[in-house]
Amino acid sequence: MVKVTIREIARRAGVSKAAVTYALNGQPGVSEATRARVLQIADELDWAPNQVARQLSVARSETLGLILARPAQTLSEEPFYMAFVAGLEGVLGQRSYTLALRMVNGPDEELAAYRKWSREKRVDGVVVVDVNADDARIPLLKRLGLPAVLVGDPQLADGLACVWTDSTTAMSAAVDHLAELGHRRIARIAGPADHGHVWIRDTAFAAATRRTGLSAEVVHTDFSGAQGAAATRTLMASTGRPTAIIYDNDLMAVAGLSALDNLDIRCPDDVTLIAWDDSALCRITHPTLTAMSHDVVGYGAEVATRLFDLLEGAAPAAHLYSTPQLRIRQSSGPLRA
Repeated sequence: MVKVTIREIARRAGVSKAAVTYALNGQPGVSEATRARVLQIADELDWAPNQVARQLSVARSETLGLILARPAQTLSEEPFYMAFVAGLEGVLGQRSYTLALRMVNGPDEELAAYRKWSREKRVDGVVVVDVNADDARIPLLKRLGLPAVLVGDPQLADGLACVWTDSTTAMSAAVDHLAELGHRRIARIAGPADHGHVWIRDTAFAAATRRTGLSAEVVHTDFSGAQGAAATRTLMASTGRPTAIIYDNDLMAVAGLSALDNLDIRCPDDVTLIAWDDSALCRITHPTLTAMSHDVVGYGAEVATRLFDLLEGAAPAAHLYSTPQLRIRQSSGPLRA
């Protein structure tokens, strides 16, 4: 791929190289109209500073970036990201680094933020979450030369560094647990179908239910408690309703448990529930929730550690952090006649 130069930006903008330099570095000496035109062209061309010149001309920003493109309400309620960010911050604090956390409304806004961060040297590297198949962020980050660690499976990473958990093995264990309890009709209330880790769980769930001969249904949601509860009510109102449900996060599982109570459906006597990403929420409900558990704080710390490895010259690699373990609690029960 041809490296975009300041000369090329100047040619397209019809200004001098000096004017482009002033505009890109936020310095006086050009009009606001010229600055805006130069920045627009730089974004269109995915321009990034020459990395050697960058290292010689400026010190590191001592900041790492994390962009979240989820509804603010869901993030405020979901324990996963609070624990994950705590793990990041623990490692960053030891290195006197700062976390730049940005909330965006969609993929285009997220891509624009990466371009801005790279152009203005705001961050030394980024953590990328909710990775999708054919994710547009990956080729952009490669073009920008911005160090990145993806939180997701290596089959989604396209050669970038990633840290992942083995959802396939964990899902198989959850389905086996339900089969051993005698359940034959089970459901899964999942996150958005376009999220890579949801797709991997979809695939694993289909394979595990085929292997065990279980009847299965999947409902995709936005990870929120409201949609988790709504999906639970819909499933339990259907003909041939499931006798067990697996949820893609703890927030939806707790909301589903509350919905069952309002429907006068008992857990686990009438339906068994399993949550993903075990948290304090799962341990303080009544009944307590069976959950797929792993150390989310440690997961965040591992991601931060691997990003610092990249900054120190390590080659991008895939790192398996853990396989979530089934924690059996009161919400698990045998199929009753």
